[in-house]
Amino acid sequence: MRWLGVKSQGSTIPTATELLRLVYVGRMCLAIAIYVTAALKIRVAAPLDILVTSLLLVAASCITAASYWHTHVRRRLPGPTFLYLQALFDVVLITTVVHMTGGAESDLASLYVIFIAVTALLMPPANAGLVTLFAGLVYFADVFWGHAGVTAGIWIQLAVFILVAVVTGYVASRVNVMGAEREALAAEVRQVQLEADDVLRNLRTGVITVDADGRLLYANPAAEEILGFRAREWLGRSVMPEFARLAPEFWAAVTSTARRGVRLMRVEATVHRPDRAFPIGVTTTTLDGPVGARPRVSAIFTDISDSKRLEELHLRAERLEAVAELSSSLAHEIKNPLASIRSSVEQLGRSSRANPDEKFLANLIVRESDRLSRLLSEFLDFSRVRVTECRPVDLHRVAEAAIRLVRQHPECSAGVRISLEGTATPMEGDEDLLHRVVTNLVLNAVQAAGSGAHVVVRTGRAAANDLPGGAGIDNPVSLRVSDNGPGIPDELQRRLFEPFATGRVGGTGLGLAIVQRAVEAHRGLVLVDSQAGRGTTFTIYFPAARRKEEAA
Repeated sequence: MRWLGVKSQGSTIPTATELLRLVYVGRMCLAIAIYVTAALKIRVAAPLDILVTSLLLVAASCITAASYWHTHVRRRLPGPTFLYLQALFDVVLITTVVHMTGGAESDLASLYVIFIAVTALLMPPANAGLVTLFAGLVYFADVFWGHAGVTAGIWIQLAVFILVAVVTGYVASRVNVMGAEREALAAEVRQVQLEADDVLRNLRTGVITVDADGRLLYANPAAEEILGFRAREWLGRSVMPEFARLAPEFWAAVTSTARRGVRLMRVEATVHRPDRAFPIGVTTTTLDGPVGARPRVSAIFTDISDSKRLEELHLRAERLEAVAELSSSLAHEIKNPLASIRSSVEQLGRSSRANPDEKFLANLIVRESDRLSRLLSEFLDFSRVRVTECRPVDLHRVAEAAIRLVRQHPECSAGVRISLEGTATPMEGDEDLLHRVVTNLVLNAVQAAGSGAHVVVRTGRAAANDLPGGAGIDNPVSLRVSDNGPGIPDELQRRLFEPFATGRVGGTGLGLAIVQRAVEAHRGLVLVDSQAGRGTTFTIYFPAARRKEEAA
């Protein structure tokens, strides 16, 4: 059976439900009309006609009501048996009407044509052929036995019946095939739309679409999360004022693309949210809308704060490398003359001819020379940060040894607490450099937090989503050093890993620069999170193993 359910968009043939509704209406109209005709004794052939038409009207009413209840109230799909029964009753009804109105000479014989056409639409070709054959036989029998006999017009009528059945069945089958193809295409389009919507919903990149007037047409969850707005509140409304408030450069890019019709525009914008401000990379493009309408604008954007942060880290590493090379050259050039100056002044101070003032000045020069020598030694240490021996080590045990060393430092008082958390953390690296990294970080934390310092060192595996996007560290392990100190001032945070940047009186500012270079030498990444009054946390990520090309 065909044409069930909802009519396809653009289909010219009604559904079975709609056709049956028309059949019910036509059946009742025909039964009422023949009854009224008999009652008014217009062209009445026999006295029993009123009784017959009354019975037909009652039967038509009962059968139509039951059929309507089955197909439209209970919403059951009409099966072959149901359609056969409907066709049988309609053939009887039409034959009765044609018989009472003159048989072959009746003008109502054309009702057979309408009946056959509707049957061809409702039923498959084979079933419709059987119903057409039955209707033709009944019509022929009525004419042959009930009236004057068979004439040439009867054969013409039967030929018309067959022709109508064949043509209608062929047209219905072709339209049915096209409708099935259209339904299949529509189903594929719906599937593609669902898949595209699913992809956009799970995409971590924000996607929004607005029309030429700035009304929001679409926004995926990532766009809501990045921009910090609720798309449901703006769908169908002009969202541009909200974009102008949240990200002026983003608003300008979308507006310019819509106004100038630029096919593609790439800009960088800053999102200003109550909790934070961060950069986003934006690509805008125009999309063709309905025919005659102005193009829509779609914007694709993502949070690039991680990539910006990594870029700054790489630039910082490059600057430190340049400073290291300069420091190495200067240290070597200065250290030898300084040793000669110190030795000469020391001998002059020991001379018997030197008076007390000269001896005092000589001792002062020697002490300052020693201080400069220690500083130059730190410069040389800074410049010599290289991975010289990479072998399997346990970062947890390295941290344990470094903590023991810091506890022996003069600035680590009895009230300082240093705790180590985590489990064995195997990795490949230079044990000496890793030891210096942990020692510098823990000692800095103790010095920053003071006598009541509580420093927590934790090692372990790191989840891939813990790292900033684009970090490029496979199978990472982490080292985290946290303290309860006053935090790092904002102006110092921007220069924290630069040489000579220090917030401690008497500090050289090379400790964290050495940490940065040591981490970079291991292809790692160091991040810092510090808030005033809430302490500081340094987090370092190392690759658990060297790259194959490095190992080779």
